[in-house]
Order: sequence, then C-alpha cells, then structure tokens
Amino acid sequence: MLDKTAAPTSPSPTMTRPVSAVPRYLRRYLCLDDFEPAARRIMPKFLYGYVSGGAENDAAVRDNRKALDDYGFVPRVLNDVSARDQTTTLFGRTYASPFGIPPMGSSALCAYRGDIVYARAAGALNVPMILSAASLIRLEDVIRENPHAWYQAYLAGVPERIEPLVDRVAAAGYDTFVVTADVPVPPNRENNIRNGFQTPMKITPRVAWDIATHPRWLFDIFARTFVNHGMPRFENMDASAGPPVLSKNLMRNIGARDQLAWKHVELIRKRWKGKLVIKGLVSPDDARIARESGVDGVLISNHGGRQLDYTFAGLRTLPEIAAEAKGMTVMVDGGIRRGTDVIKALALGAHFVFVGRPFLYAAVAGGQEAVERAITLLRDEIDRDLALMGIRSLAEITPDLVRKF
Repeated sequence: MLDKTAAPTSPSPTMTRPVSAVPRYLRRYLCLDDFEPAARRIMPKFLYGYVSGGAENDAAVRDNRKALDDYGFVPRVLNDVSARDQTTTLFGRTYASPFGIPPMGSSALCAYRGDIVYARAAGALNVPMILSAASLIRLEDVIRENPHAWYQAYLAGVPERIEPLVDRVAAAGYDTFVVTADVPVPPNRENNIRNGFQTPMKITPRVAWDIATHPRWLFDIFARTFVNHGMPRFENMDASAGPPVLSKNLMRNIGARDQLAWKHVELIRKRWKGKLVIKGLVSPDDARIARESGVDGVLISNHGGRQLDYTFAGLRTLPEIAAEAKGMTVMVDGGIRRGTDVIKALALGAHFVFVGRPFLYAAVAGGQEAVERAITLLRDEIDRDLALMGIRSLAEITPDLVRKF
C-alpha cells in the first residue's frame, strides 16, 4: 500500500520545466482542461460524444465535479516548504506523483496507438498506467513498452473464461490485476444513439459524413492504424484476441457479465499471485467485502458517470471507505482536473488518484508529447499547491486541511 511517511529528500523550489523546453505547439496548453477543445475538433462527433458523455441525464458526471467543488482549503503558513516532495509508494513501487492514468477502452480508436502513448508517457514520467481490457492493442505489446503497467479486466462470471485470462496476464508479466465491478449490463447512454455511436460500430451515412468532415482523425488516426496494424479489434477481453470493432459478434463476446460475483474475485485471488484491485465500487460495505476477499486495493469510482446515473461521486463515500480499508490501498477517480483536486482526495483518505479523460484528450491532440505535457502540468500544480498550503510532503496532508463550504 501507499507509504505517506517518508520525509522530503531534496530541495524542490519548483518542478516546472522552462518554457523554452516545452515544444512550441504545446505551450498553449496551460491546464488539463485545455486539451479537450483541441481533441473535440479532431474527433468525429460520434466518437467525442462517446468519450465525453455519461449515462442518461449526466447527473453522475456532474456530481464528480460538484463533490470536489464542495470542499475548500484551510492552508497553513510560515512553514519552510523549500524541500517539497510528492513521491508516492504504491504497491511497493515509488512513483513521482500521487496520480496515474486509468483504463480507457478504445483509446487507440481515438488517438493513434493510444495505449502505447499512455504506456510510454507514464513510463517516461514515472506514474502508473492501467491498460483496459477494452483496448485495441495486445496487452503483451503494451507491457513491452512499460513493464510496470497494470491490467484491468471486464469479466464474464464464467470461470472457464476467467482462469485462462488471468494466466495470460500473468504470463505477459503484469503484476497488478484490476477487476472492474460496475458493468453487469451495458448502460443507457442516449447521447451515443443521438451522435451515431453504436456497439459494434456501424458506418451509417451519417457516421460516414461525420468521419469525412474530420479528416485529421480519418487520415492520421484511423487510416494510419488500418494501414499499419489492420482493422482494430478488442485484443484483451479474453485469453485469445476478440472480434474487430465492426464485428457483429461483439455483443456475444462481452456477455455474461451480470453473472460476475464475489466468488469469482475469490477465484482470481487464489490464482493471481500479484496485487489485486477492485475498481468501480462506492459502497463502504463493498469495500469491507473486498478486504475480506483478500483484495489489496480498491479504486472508488462511478465509472466517470458512464454507468448508473445518479451514482454518488467516489469522493462522497471516500472517508467511510478509508475508515473501512484497514490495510487496503484506497484509490479514487472521477472529475479530478487540478492539483487542488488531488490534494482534496488525499486529505479525505485516498492514497492515490487516477485521472482519465484529460489524458485521452491530450493523446488525441498531440500524442506522447502532449500526454507528457498534461502529466507535467498536473505534477507542477501539485508542487505549487503543496507550497501554498504549507506542506512539504504527502504525509502532511491531513483531513483538517479541508472543509466543506
């Protein structure tokens, strides 16, 4: 689990790269939110809507931000903060910052070789990255680019499918296995229907026009992928490669998830020798069951507001889950866009946070360099915020530093 006891090790008056060291085309990106407009111009409407939208009324999407905005700071002053340190130890490995890149399916359909981009950027700047089961690049290829990547699974409640997949992930060299628990059935994302997105993908006249009017995505991402790597397919759902994104067999391939239960987590625990994480819970009772099932960590999440609408933001039950953890590592995602958001989550009991859509938008906007720019911006915000709060290390972040408005 996370070690928040280490003292600062070296002076760090600033971590910001000199402006001259940042490629000119990236200098206009000053915060994570700046990448979204650029990505939206590049992506077809049906694909941007799929990424940005949530379920039904988007209430859960909005609550992820509202939960963070409900808190303010009570900073301390006149502390010597010249030796600041935000390094973090998670599952025995020390990372440069307390945030990482979560699993995001179909990233390689949005950005050229998206999962490889995340893996390389995360490796270069020493933050964790989780590969999605819904990725379009083989898990074996991704871990070659970043030997510290984690793997995330969408599982059917069928042992005959679970066990071979666990063995494949272990054979590839992954040491952290993440089970997503909040997808028993497909959600009701009406925005996808309105925008023309379907699963499996279907090229209707409307979608064809959408693609034709976004030539940068058509040629730089989709056509380039097709020429160099063939039709994208879901490579990592099972022990063997899954169907192409246009395949009519796709829905059959992802079926039986409503049978998944805690007994399957226990089955994985017996078979998997590495770290085991459950993602997609918001209930303290489920966190307790996870701990009793031998899980090493939980990632509190409402799936970016993309599953059950009106599900509480993870931040709202975070303190209760932290109290229930009793040795488990507690992580959270949802709506985090600023260094101040990261610090709020840590103050409320998280050991670590994950940030999703902004890194995908950065990959669309500028590939690996843009993702590294996004990571650096967030890292530098945390460094600055620590100083302004009178904090020298993550160990000094305590609940008394935040208050509800």
